[in-house]
Amino acid sequence: MRGLAGRFVRSRSGSFAPILILSMVPIIAAIGFSVDYTSAVQTRSDMQAALDAGILSITTMNVNSTLPQRQVALQQSFAANGAPAGAAATLNSFVVAADGTATAQATASFAMPTVFMQIARINTVPVSVASAVSKNPALVQATFKVTGVSGWWNKTMTLYGTQFGATVAKPLMTIVYTYGKTGDPKGYGTTTVNTITNSGGQDITTMVQQQVCTVGGAKPVGAVTTTDANGTTYYCVNTMFPPNGSGAVIDVSQMGGLYLQMDVPSGNPKKLLSNDPTTSNRLYNSNDPNIPPVEIPTGQVVDIFGIVPCGTTGYQAWEDGGSPVPAPVSNADFFYNVTGKCAFNQRANQTLLTQ
Repeated sequence: MRGLAGRFVRSRSGSFAPILILSMVPIIAAIGFSVDYTSAVQTRSDMQAALDAGILSITTMNVNSTLPQRQVALQQSFAANGAPAGAAATLNSFVVAADGTATAQATASFAMPTVFMQIARINTVPVSVASAVSKNPALVQATFKVTGVSGWWNKTMTLYGTQFGATVAKPLMTIVYTYGKTGDPKGYGTTTVNTITNSGGQDITTMVQQQVCTVGGAKPVGAVTTTDANGTTYYCVNTMFPPNGSGAVIDVSQMGGLYLQMDVPSGNPKKLLSNDPTTSNRLYNSNDPNIPPVEIPTGQVVDIFGIVPCGTTGYQAWEDGGSPVPAPVSNADFFYNVTGKCAFNQRANQTLLTQ
């Protein structure tokens, strides 16, 4: 049978062999075109992923970066994330609105060399992709103002921030409470709020608020009278530095991470952290003046950037460890307001791919 087939193909008395070869050309071409098409589809997928990564990366650059600077960074990220050699990414626009909302659009193109399509004199196939992002305004400044602190234990609340590119968090603000030993059921004393800034490698502490609360005796000039849940009437004198100051104004625009820490030397636990799911449930939060602060659910890590509202005031409190939780906010010992200012920020969050 094999000999017969071989003689049939080699036969010179007919024209079957040339016809067979010619008939195979389109079949081979079709298979080859399919291979090149599959390669083009994969190349497009790789380019799309690389362009998406590139356009997301340039939203973390400084707001003052120019379009050419962002273009260079886009191309570098595009190449580093798997774009084929020779593919070019183009940043068509990057706009930051007055409210801090950022939008960007980019495209990329590549002339993909073919293998089998060259039979039909098609040496390259154009591959192009597009990507766009929108980035919402984020927290760039937070202002803390103490409204009332009590308890028989001394305690300190510290705001820590981790700067972009850094691995170690540094203190940005402290609120220090010293028990006044007044003998009342709740306990009242002196609270001092300080901002911490760095200059020339040195931390500079600046007092911005002091609140002195006492029980009994003559009401001090300028004091605010309050009656607590135990029926104790106490008086607080609130002093701002400068006199028209709004509290501890903290620049967090260069911070990639923020967390609050409460140190209570006499408490159990002695250290409470907003980013520790085992102790964050002692923090209370509300963004509505008509709704009392609500306890953070157990096991949750708190994103300070997320719970400080933009352009309005949030209301927060801490239970310092003297009472078991969960518990109503009336059991808390540390109350303060925090007001956020939002604008364009270099953090990667709040960024969405829109194309």
